[in-house]
Amino acid sequence: MEATVSDQRPAQESPATFRDVFGQPEFRALFAANVLSWVGDYLAKAAVTVLVLRETQSVALSAAAFAASYLPWLIGGPLLSALAERHRYRRVMVLCDLIRMALMVLVAMPFMPAWSILALVFLATLANPPSQAARSALLPHILTGDRVVMGLTVTTSAGQAAQVVGYLAGAAIAVLNPSTALLINAGTFAASAALVRFGLRDRPPAMTEAHRSHLLRETAQGFRIVFERPVLRAIAVLVFSAMLFSIVPEGLAAGWAADRTGGGVDAGAAQAGIMAANPVGYVLGGLVIARLTGPARRLTLMPVLAVLAPAVLVPSIFDPPPAVVALLAGACGFAVGGLVPVANGLFVQALPDGYRARAFGVMASGTQIIQGASVLATGALAERFGIPTVVGLWSAAGVLLMLGTAITWPRPATIEAAVESARAESATLGAHPPQRGPAAGDRGREHGRHRHAVT
Repeated sequence: MEATVSDQRPAQESPATFRDVFGQPEFRALFAANVLSWVGDYLAKAAVTVLVLRETQSVALSAAAFAASYLPWLIGGPLLSALAERHRYRRVMVLCDLIRMALMVLVAMPFMPAWSILALVFLATLANPPSQAARSALLPHILTGDRVVMGLTVTTSAGQAAQVVGYLAGAAIAVLNPSTALLINAGTFAASAALVRFGLRDRPPAMTEAHRSHLLRETAQGFRIVFERPVLRAIAVLVFSAMLFSIVPEGLAAGWAADRTGGGVDAGAAQAGIMAANPVGYVLGGLVIARLTGPARRLTLMPVLAVLAPAVLVPSIFDPPPAVVALLAGACGFAVGGLVPVANGLFVQALPDGYRARAFGVMASGTQIIQGASVLATGALAERFGIPTVVGLWSAAGVLLMLGTAITWPRPATIEAAVESARAESATLGAHPPQRGPAAGDRGREHGRHRHAVT
């Protein structure tokens, strides 16, 4: 089985470059397929909301069409992601792209009733968890060592940019013809399927027949491996905590802009500035931290960035103008962009092969739920106390949370031991399939081989 991490220790590696990752033909194909799918997804979200609104004249149904794209992650993300572990990753990605392509063509058909559009959109998004889980699990087979971190950084940064491009293009095209936007989306899925099919090697499934048990049990194993292993648990807590507050300015941007400008055109521009600031900052932070700092430096920066991310939003309590709010949101995005891709890189390296897709489902679902819950909670509080006060105090609580996370962050030697253990398990997984899941047996192997590997 292929090694999933570099033979060099993180502290000894030099920073990976863009040439290192884009010099790999398989990564170029995977990256291009990702970008096409993301642009198509966001373009379709904008178009579907317009299409449903035109058909029903109902804002509630239009919003429901937008929310339908998140439901699969909320109600079955880990379970659907576990399916990807059972099959060849390339086959999963191609099949999911073709399914979404066909369903988007149906959505674009004229005179399609609103309930059918909602149902088809929901069915199409059911393919997102297994497809994205397969892509995430495949990346460490293509890139090794610090290249994984750089690959994740450029991929997540491209995802942020795709969100902006997709929304803008979708809104512009949907005003003229929503069906055209949806057909373009179907075309992006077709192109993505072709790139994956002809640009990636066909690898055997990470989980063989000998490893299979029951899908629900396999899903539970994904939760156990994330939350029972100290390093993986620490990374999960860090990422979930970052999502808890970084999304708030974006989620409350419309109300914040309207309160500060009195509505009208100025409110729209202010809202756009606040919403765009976080992803722009994320892109800059991810690229700057990944490119200009080495692996060892990034590990020392992680606790600092974790505390800095909510801290820069605390001045919101003084009710600054929208331009300043956008700067604060951009600074928060910069810190999170420098933090999360590095944490994700450590996460995939500390996971043994055969559990990556399931663990991805756990993390992605948790991220979606936490972001939605934080926006709902702060929105409800803002009805009574005002947006600046709520964001400022919410962020101050985030500082305390991140201080606790930083204090308990694993030592570099602990992280290194977890990565080495995961690599050893990946090498022996085929010969020694787990009999009772990762919880007991894997912990025993860890403690027997690395007794110092505790948080």
